[in-house]
This record gives sequence, structure tokens and C-alpha cells, in this order.
Amino acid sequence: MSWNAYPRPQMKRDLFYMIKENWTLNGKPICVPFVPQSALSEYEGEVGHALMYETVFTVPENFIKERILMHFGAVDQLAEVWLNDVLVGNHEGGYLSFTFDITEVIKRDAINHLVVKVTDDLDRDYPYGKQCEKRGGMWYTPTSGIWQNVWLENVPKHYIENVKITPDLEGIALEVCQNEREYDSPEVKIRCEKDGAVTNQRAENCAEKRESISVEICLHTGEKVSRTLDGAGPFYIALTEFKDAEGHSYEPKLWNTDDPYLYTMKIIAGEDAVDTYFALRTIEIMDINGVFRVCLNKKPIYMHGVLDQGYFSDGIFLPAEEEEYERDILRMKELGFNMLRKHIKIEPECFYYYCDKHGMLVMQDMVNNGDYSFIRDTALPTVGFRKRSDKSAGTSKQEKIFVEHMEGTVRQLYNHPCIVAYTIFNEGWGQFNSDEMYDRVKELDSTRLVDSTSGWFAQKKNDFDSEHIYFRTKKLKVKKRPLFVSECGGYSLAMEGHLFNPKKAYGYGKTKDSHELTETIVRMYHKMLLPAIVGGACGCIYTQLSDVEDEINGLYTYDRKVCKVEKERMKEVAKELYEEIDRVLY
Repeated sequence: MSWNAYPRPQMKRDLFYMIKENWTLNGKPICVPFVPQSALSEYEGEVGHALMYETVFTVPENFIKERILMHFGAVDQLAEVWLNDVLVGNHEGGYLSFTFDITEVIKRDAINHLVVKVTDDLDRDYPYGKQCEKRGGMWYTPTSGIWQNVWLENVPKHYIENVKITPDLEGIALEVCQNEREYDSPEVKIRCEKDGAVTNQRAENCAEKRESISVEICLHTGEKVSRTLDGAGPFYIALTEFKDAEGHSYEPKLWNTDDPYLYTMKIIAGEDAVDTYFALRTIEIMDINGVFRVCLNKKPIYMHGVLDQGYFSDGIFLPAEEEEYERDILRMKELGFNMLRKHIKIEPECFYYYCDKHGMLVMQDMVNNGDYSFIRDTALPTVGFRKRSDKSAGTSKQEKIFVEHMEGTVRQLYNHPCIVAYTIFNEGWGQFNSDEMYDRVKELDSTRLVDSTSGWFAQKKNDFDSEHIYFRTKKLKVKKRPLFVSECGGYSLAMEGHLFNPKKAYGYGKTKDSHELTETIVRMYHKMLLPAIVGGACGCIYTQLSDVEDEINGLYTYDRKVCKVEKERMKEVAKELYEEIDRVLY
């Protein structure tokens, strides 16, 4: 069966249980975790704004530890969770994970009744991404309800709540937060870990009292080394301090797009233990021979990327199985790409794990909320009208919600080495106070780059000069900051038999066959992108990985059955880009 793997590859434990069977939605059967609008859900009812999920389950016999946690990967938009007629908590926002401690409510030796009440009216106060009630063009079918795994985890009384790993080129800074709450009251006590992470205040509280922590790291030589860490932390573990049998210092193996080495690590705190992994890599902007360039591990890199919407013809928000994410990544690697821009959607953690594993860089977009205007945000900027103040674009409620989810996104994905940059606002959608938002992201994560205004409406603070270029090629002018063409191309090709909507097509210039599409893309790289590298252009994002509904501008069809471009020709162009960035060192 699909979607049965442990949902959190960076914090794995032995005792977990997927709640997948016997689900109903508004009284009719549904296959969870697929959204009811998708074919994979097998749901035959109407999908309204109010959704009531129900199921029953029993606790596995091997759940012998003291506490039981219930995890939700994501529920769109507002969720209220009831277990055995007790309200255990609620969550707002459809893209981030959340957890409840259900120990005082769950029945270990009887049937449990779980109810998840969801409200989803596409309230634009909350992140909504590309969802639209009237789908069409670049706006897609709305999704509702549970769309990632619901699962139980058995942990000891004191357990590891969160792990934060910050790498450099020689070792890692490690922060381990343990729960320290005493459950000595007979009344029901439920605790929610909002957005999959502890707050700074909780981390401080955890530091006051903790078990000693030991870590075991497997080096790339096969040797296992360990450290015992005492005190409040955070701790720095320098791999260069380890010696081999002959007394030589260990030489760390770095993570890069060609050789993405992952170190495995076990963390033990008292009775609890989690398996995780990390990689040694840095991403930064450096002055290379008088030109500011993006550098991976101190070496200039060209971010040759593709826009990845994360939509699938059968499951909409999810593929049929986790491995389809891996296949998408390998499809793009096969075409020579080294980056995915994850476009205004947050994926299940397995997606980021596969990117970590295969050396695929990720630029992670924040999910937009608030207002959108086609004339103001798309039409006029496309033809050159790009002046706009962003002091305030919506209500204070919208802005507060955006900030909460932006910060939750950074915390939830922080440990993944594949993520090298964040996009805060795309084309002005819901944009406000972008300079302040830039500072907030940098405070949370100073180790990544930030494109605060992708495309246009740039303010003062951004790590890039970010441009979207459609319908034309032009000579690129590099200013002081690295130039990043964060969207381009989007040429369309209709593949008969693989169209979501044969009556409508959306793209940025038509082509008649695979050869013409390939040559049109290659010409764009040769005329516009390749010549700009010498002056400081750091990368581009081609639109897009696959067709999505009416959009037929993908490199693959929506069902992923047909590659629409000539693979060898695309690899040749990628080779030219990488060779050009290598030449800037000499």
C-alpha cells in the first residue's frame, strides 16, 4: 500500500502506526490521505465547505511506552480534532504539520473513535497557494481536508520534541529539545506542538532541565563515532576532531549536487532515541574576482532550476505513492537540472528527503495568502509597470497569519540540506513589508539565501535581483546583487491523449512538436541566460516541471507519462551552463 513509510525521515522512531483504514467523509468512504477532489480518494460525495472525517482504530499491542502522540501532516484549512468525544485541539492553515499528545484520552485496550472536523471555504486570510474555486489558466482545482498522513507515535514520558541541525563544512551545531512536563494531574491535559516545531520559549524552557544526550554518527568511512553532550546546549560537534586508528584527523565529506553525502546520526536522551541525518554544506554569496556570486561550499554554482508546482493528475496535492516524488526529482536530474523551485506549496517531508538524497537544490516558496489582482500583480508588471509600495497589502489579520506560517515553514523544513533559499512573496501576491519579512526570515535562518520579492515589486532587501521573463528573450543586465531569473520560458506543447482539458490550453508561446519545443528552450538559454553568467547571473528557473491542468507548458505531461523535450539536447545545455560558471574561477 502507498503512503506507509515513516512520515518524518529526519526524526525516526520505531513505534508508529498509520491511521489509514475505515475513514468516512460526511458519511461516505474515502481513502486518506488523498483529498476528496482527487480520483485517488475514491470519494463519491459532494465536497462542500464543511467536512467531517471519522474513523475507528485500536492501539497496537507494541505501544508499551507511556505517552502517545497523534500527528497530522497537513489538513486544509481549519481543523478541529476530537478523540472519544473529547476535543483534543485545533489547527489553522492547510500546509503545515501539527501534533497532539492524546495520552489521557486514548483507549489502549478498546476501540477509539476519531473525528476531524474541517472547514475550508478558501478563506484568503489563510495560505491558499494556487487553489481557486473557479479553476483555469494558472489557477488550479481547490483541495480540502486531510491531505497528508495521520499517524500515532509511542514515546516515553520524557521524549525528544525537536532537533535543530545547523551545518558548516567541518561539523554541525546541534540543538535537542526534550519535553519536561510532568503529567501528574488526573484531568485531561492536551498539548499541541504548533506547525511541527517548538517555539523559542519552549526551547528555553527545555534547556532548564534535561537528560544527558548522546549522539552516534556514522562517518563515510564506515566508522561510528559518539559523543556525550551535557548542559543546556546548543552543542557544536566538529567531525574534524575525530581521529582514525592511526591518529589522523577525519576529513569531512561535503554534500553537493553531484555527490550528496548524508551522515546518519542517532540521538539518545534518557529512554528516548531518534534516528536522523545531516549533511555538511554551506550556501552564501561571495565576491569572486570582483563579482558577487552564489557559492555552494565556497565554490560558485549556477542554479539551473525548474518550477515545481507539486500537482499530480490522479491525486492533485499528492502522488499515488511517495516514490513518485523521487521519480520527479530524477526526471529533472536526467535533464541536467540541479534545482527545483517548490512553488507556493509545502510538501510532505519525504519530498525533501529525496532531494537531500539525490542532491537536488530546493528554493522553497512561502505559501501566499491575502489579495491578488490580475491587472496589478500580473498583467501590468509583465509589460513593464513594476512600481509599487508594499507597506500594507491586506488586513492585520492576514499579515499576522502570513508571518506565523512563514515562520512555521522555516522551522519545519530547517534541517533539510537541500533547501538553499526561500521565496517570500511571488509577483506581489499578498505582498506587504517585504524588507521586514526578509529580516524575519534571516533571524530565523541566517544560513540560507532569500528572494523576498520574486519577479517584480522589489524593495530594498533581497539577496538577488529577481526577474520573471516571459514572452521574450532580452539582454540581461547584472547589477551589484546576483541576477536570478526566478521564472522564464513556459513554452507550451499539447500532447494528444495526455491533456487534462482538451478544450483549453495555457502557456507562454506555442510549439508544434518535441523538437521545436526543445530548440525554443535551448535558444532562450543561449541568447539570454548563458551570456549573462560572466557578469554575475547566478541561475534561472524554467517554467515548469510538468503540465498542470490547463497549463501545458511542462517538460513532462501532467500524468508524467511523456517527456516533451529531447533529453540529450537538454543535458547539453546544462553542461554548457555548468562549464561557464566553472570558468569564472580562472
